[in-house]
Amino acid sequence: MSDTSRTERENFPIQSRARSHPSRYASVNRHVYMAAYEVYSSVFAPQEALIEGTCRGGFGVGELIAFLYARSFPQSEWRVRVDEALKNMDIL
Repeated sequence: MSDTSRTERENFPIQSRARSHPSRYASVNRHVYMAAYEVYSSVFAPQEALIEGTCRGGFGVGELIAFLYARSFPQSEWRVRVDEALKNMDIL
């Protein structure tokens, strides 16, 4: 997939627990997803498959919240804030 088509998609998939509609996929706006991916890449490592849509169905809802929460702090705190958010969500 080209860089242009990857970044111009309007929505990216996220993993959800919406059991009422198992055939429907949850998604978020590209700008929201890319903001979370920026933190993910900084804290862990870039993973192109998350952008290409070939890896595990995107972020989980808890991960998305944790990465966006961390992004509101200085980049030097992102790792600590991601860990803090995930721990307090009891999803680790």
